[in-house]
Amino acid sequence: MRKPVLLLATLLLAGAGLIKGEIKTPENAPIEITSTGETTYENGLATARDNVAIHVGDTDIYADYAQYNSNTHDIELRGHVRIYRDISFYIAESGVFNTETNRIKATKMRTESQPYFLNGDNVTEIAEHGYLIKNGTFTTHDTPKPDFHLRARTIRVYEKDRVIFQNVTAYVGKVPVFWFPYMYQSLDQAFSFTIAPAFLSSWGPSLLTQVTFPITEDVQGRVRLDYRGRRGVAVGFDSNVEYGKDKESWAKLKTYYLQDQNPELNQTAVPRQGVPTARYRLSLEDRTNFSESIYGIANLTKLSDQYVMEDFYQGEFRVNPVPDNVVALTKTDPNYTLTGIARFQANEFFTTTERLPEVVLDVKRHALFGGPIFYEGETGVANLQLQFPQDSGFENYGTTRFDTFHQLTYPNTYFGWLSIVPRVGFRGTYYGKTWDLGTTTFIPPSNPLVPDFILPPPTLANPVKFDGDTFRTVFDTGAEASFKISRTWENVQSRAFGLDGLMHVIQPFTDFSYVKENGPNPTSILGLDRFEPSTQLRAIDFPQFTPIDSIADWTVWRLGVRNKLETRRDDRTMTWLELDTYFDVNFDNPYDRTDYSNLFNNIRFTPLPWMSFSIQSQVPAFAKGFTEVDTAASVQPMANLQLNVGHRYLNNNPFFLNSSLFVVGGYYRLDDNWGIGVQEQYEASTGILEEQRYAIYRDLTNWVASFGGVIRDNNGVKDYGVIFTITLKAFPKFGFDFNVDPTSAGGE
Repeated sequence: MRKPVLLLATLLLAGAGLIKGEIKTPENAPIEITSTGETTYENGLATARDNVAIHVGDTDIYADYAQYNSNTHDIELRGHVRIYRDISFYIAESGVFNTETNRIKATKMRTESQPYFLNGDNVTEIAEHGYLIKNGTFTTHDTPKPDFHLRARTIRVYEKDRVIFQNVTAYVGKVPVFWFPYMYQSLDQAFSFTIAPAFLSSWGPSLLTQVTFPITEDVQGRVRLDYRGRRGVAVGFDSNVEYGKDKESWAKLKTYYLQDQNPELNQTAVPRQGVPTARYRLSLEDRTNFSESIYGIANLTKLSDQYVMEDFYQGEFRVNPVPDNVVALTKTDPNYTLTGIARFQANEFFTTTERLPEVVLDVKRHALFGGPIFYEGETGVANLQLQFPQDSGFENYGTTRFDTFHQLTYPNTYFGWLSIVPRVGFRGTYYGKTWDLGTTTFIPPSNPLVPDFILPPPTLANPVKFDGDTFRTVFDTGAEASFKISRTWENVQSRAFGLDGLMHVIQPFTDFSYVKENGPNPTSILGLDRFEPSTQLRAIDFPQFTPIDSIADWTVWRLGVRNKLETRRDDRTMTWLELDTYFDVNFDNPYDRTDYSNLFNNIRFTPLPWMSFSIQSQVPAFAKGFTEVDTAASVQPMANLQLNVGHRYLNNNPFFLNSSLFVVGGYYRLDDNWGIGVQEQYEASTGILEEQRYAIYRDLTNWVASFGGVIRDNNGVKDYGVIFTITLKAFPKFGFDFNVDPTSAGGE
């Protein structure tokens, strides 16, 4: 039978003023204490034994023994102590709860606050929803023997906000894996740990590890420690930082270093020489918002050699094989953008056009005096220097350049449906230095797809003599025109093809461009912002045409038509099928000396949310040229299966090798715990299966395991790799990267 204990001394003395089963705290919150055992009251201390239950405010407490001191407002608790407060739950051997401050002090206590679990020798509440733990452990695994945990000398926990550790060691099972003197764990950011045994032909047996953790609320760190049997030990540290007003500014730091035991190891078909043993990567990417209209960016990368990214950061190397080094400051305005740029050659083994500095004023298109005529322009001054790789045999060159461009447009609609935008523009460019063509022997190329006015770079053995300054003017004019016609079929309904009504939109378009260059021979202009080979048509309008130093006379007429089939889906209009067809008529085109360009057809087809198909093609329909067809298809026929197929065909392009590349891949989720992935890459023009990737994924509750292999054939040079990855799921979110490439596991 439970017995009520009346604990307030003043009420006990008053006798007649007792309120059965409850007292009043200084905040006038009632306290209810009941028990099934003996109860006493002596010298202001009320004691209850056996199955004690206490209720005060939003807190419920259970224990074998409780003693309340009405003077200090402390409740001493012993034996099987359980405290429920709000949504938090605490278990301890003994402790003290203060009814005035609602703070807890306990020994041998553990607490559960999903998704994490804590315990410690001594626990003291230090703030509202915050407490200090001595000799504590922290985990997200709800089991008496967690897969992983953090053990720290002191832990400060602020519920729903952050956890701060001092003298902390991370354990996988019972094995310590890393130690830090201090660690900050946001309860909104990720802590993850990855262990990846791997093998690669150029690495040998390897072990890749990385730990990702918040250092402060705004700083996240990642430590890497890798060992490669044929390379040695490598260490790295990455950091992401958010700062400034509203945390809109950010910086990303990446560092990596190894003393390479076999720097000449090479599993590619490209020969190497002079690779150092001390190999490193240091990168900084930053954006700083100084105000709402002024921001700065920095993209900086210093490498030990040109192969370090290819060897140890394969994923990044495929996207950006030549990292840039540039710092810029930009002032934005509704009518203009002012940018100062500094670009330099930090890595002497890469070709770089240095800009030390360049300042550009970009005036956006806007109506002059509120009238029908629009103005846009660009003006810039730059000190440019083309730096070739050291010991390449080429001769560096450069010049100062002042360039100013101004253009007027008159957009208008006629007859309510025909849009015509005529334009006229002028460009003036000053160069401090040019080529001296009188001493240069130059044989123009015979291929009509190769510009005939661009000199090859000078060499130390056969240098080109430089001449004095020059001023060049460029006049451009032209017009764009387009119109739309459409027809709607509301009765076209098909669940199988995702159709809810159908509208066909046809938009013919045309763009005529005439450019006249006046000044020196275009061949004498130093190529700094220069023509770069591409399979695609170049822009024929300014300022979209950006290689300023490769401007020559042209007269080009671009014709095309855009077809769209649109339908309704999820209460919005979406494009079901799109076809763009266009080509150029080359009256005079220095970049393509044929009469007509290729005929382009670009198709995008998305009949259903889980199916997409695209073809980007160009064929020499009217004149000699090259052929390119890029096809891609993605389909998810069921929730657990995704398939991707791609093909690239390129033939007779003067700048690029012929190719017929097939890429096939997919991912199948067997059940909630298992998944498999496959990708194959086959080059039919050489008959080489260039790459094969296979992977198996397994969810292990708190960890994700993956086992994958990759086989590459680099034109007869085989490269093999396998990787087994164990990744701790990010805390409190799942943050595992699907990556089974050994050369990327250490660098992504």
